[in-house]
Amino acid sequence: MEISIIALPLIASIISGFFGKLIGDRSSEIITSLLVSISAIFSVLVLYEVVVNQYQENIIIATWISSGSLEVNWSMKIDSLSAVMLVVVTSVSALVHIYSIGYMSHDPHKPRFMAYLSLFTFAMLMLVTADNFIQLFFGWEGVGLCSYFLIGFWFKKESANKAAIKAFVVNRVGDFGFALGIFLIFYLFGTVNYSEVFAKIPNITDKNLVFLGITLNAVDLICLLLFIGAMGKSAQILLHTWLPDAMEGPTPVSALIHAATMVTAGVFLVVRCSPIYEYSDLALNIITIVGMSTAFFAATVALVQNDIKKIIAYSTCSQLGYMFFATGVGAYNVAMFHLFTHAFFKALLFLGSGSVIHAFKDEQNINNMGGVWKKLPYTYSLMIIGTLALTGFPFLSGFYSKDAIIEFAYLRGNTTGYYAAGIGIFTAFLTSIYSWRLIFKTFHGDYNNKEIKIDETHESPIVMLIPLVLLSIGAIFAGFLFKELFIGYEGLNNFWRDSIFFLKPLSTDHPPLWFLLLTPTLVILSIPLAYYLFLKNRNLPERLASINKPLYQFLLNKWYFDELYDVLFVKPSKKLGLFLWKFFDLKIIDGFGPDGISSMIKKFSVKANKFQSGYIYQYAFVMLLGFSALLTFLIVK
Repeated sequence: MEISIIALPLIASIISGFFGKLIGDRSSEIITSLLVSISAIFSVLVLYEVVVNQYQENIIIATWISSGSLEVNWSMKIDSLSAVMLVVVTSVSALVHIYSIGYMSHDPHKPRFMAYLSLFTFAMLMLVTADNFIQLFFGWEGVGLCSYFLIGFWFKKESANKAAIKAFVVNRVGDFGFALGIFLIFYLFGTVNYSEVFAKIPNITDKNLVFLGITLNAVDLICLLLFIGAMGKSAQILLHTWLPDAMEGPTPVSALIHAATMVTAGVFLVVRCSPIYEYSDLALNIITIVGMSTAFFAATVALVQNDIKKIIAYSTCSQLGYMFFATGVGAYNVAMFHLFTHAFFKALLFLGSGSVIHAFKDEQNINNMGGVWKKLPYTYSLMIIGTLALTGFPFLSGFYSKDAIIEFAYLRGNTTGYYAAGIGIFTAFLTSIYSWRLIFKTFHGDYNNKEIKIDETHESPIVMLIPLVLLSIGAIFAGFLFKELFIGYEGLNNFWRDSIFFLKPLSTDHPPLWFLLLTPTLVILSIPLAYYLFLKNRNLPERLASINKPLYQFLLNKWYFDELYDVLFVKPSKKLGLFLWKFFDLKIIDGFGPDGISSMIKKFSVKANKFQSGYIYQYAFVMLLGFSALLTFLIVK
């Protein structure tokens, strides 16, 4: 059963990818959705066994590499951490497959799309079930490749091609750091297997290395290099620029890759490597700072965006920041709890936005929507649930997981923890503002679309609504049902066991009552505030934007990161490329190589042609020259 969880999505991808034209569009959709759904059911059964019977296993599928001390297996590591990720990946993937049957109904390349979705699922499952860093890296690069395929699925659209290339290149920056981290691990330990590496980490806590002329502790360096990889994959600040552009892909891609699975790979990596990170206070502090900075940055940018999918994309970026600063303060189990709940409500919001886009015939600008809550009652209701969960409204899933992150940051008791908690609370307030802005401008107020009549908008088909309903159940109940298992005292001892390592036990104290009430109070108060700003007095935000135009432009242009990178990296790279091309390629390599030789032969042939005049004396002269050259050669030899 365990191996089937991995094998079924791969089989689905092969059938749809290679035989899609033969079996037809509908068969491809049914086969891929069915096989991935079976994989999801098996994953739930595995999680049940882990919870109830404390099941743990490391299934060796095959030997991959055996060279010297390097022993790498294809394996399937089943423990609490991987079991949770299996459920998240396969369940969301199965619902996205089913949703895609309706959303992609008019696309001529459905088998290829379904094959990419299934292949992505397979790669992600290989990542989360690895028992060594090489298999992890295989899955890591596999999901990166599949994201390139899926973001650029509409390859005739130039913006989609650019977004796919951007995602691929930016991730290569992070993956380079990740690869260096793996090389360093093998250099220090002679192995890349988790169990062996984690067991040897306490022995090198005092070992120093010189890297780029800087002396660094070996454990610190390993952690920082691995975290660079996590920053790229999970779109943390400085390596985040690919995520909003990735919305050029079909909406199901956004839900699968950028809400619940690929972008959480970085969080999973840090949690999986908790036996390493617990010995590096430097790395944990940096992760906390990067995480809280990302959470705040993305929330501020989302306040002024107008593309419905980009607003939710920046929300994803912000929520990933929460997960990272949870790991930074040592609350790895709380980070996983938020990862688990976030998968449901964020996938719900993305698929809900796809339902809205479907109703508006591919319109994504929320300024061109409005007044359709009665026309799209099911989509509206389900997106309200997703929004309430995202904002941390009391007793929905986000309330339990996000507030727990803020509480554990506060209980950390150091300066970084207090800063993270403060920024987390303020970011929660901003999250609620921009989330309700999206709801009010999309569904309420006046109808603003001049291209489509309001009577032409329609609710999505049942095949698209069923996944939304199932995700809404998770968005409502996942936090309450799994809180004790993930972050309760019993969960730490009986559920996570040795899949997460705590060098310092988490605090069992309770924050003061005012602190516990602060975030939910701000979240609740933000609803009437957003209503006043975006429905009751809609001119006020425009006036505020005109008064604070530099700030508004700063946020609208996403803190000018793209422009900064264009100046620092893109334009210099283009200039260097042009110089190397024109000087080295054209003038030196081509000039002295094929172009030079062909030019010389051409000139020689033009000169030689002049001797073909028909006069005997010229022919005799040429023959004499040839005879003289041959004679000279023979004598010299």
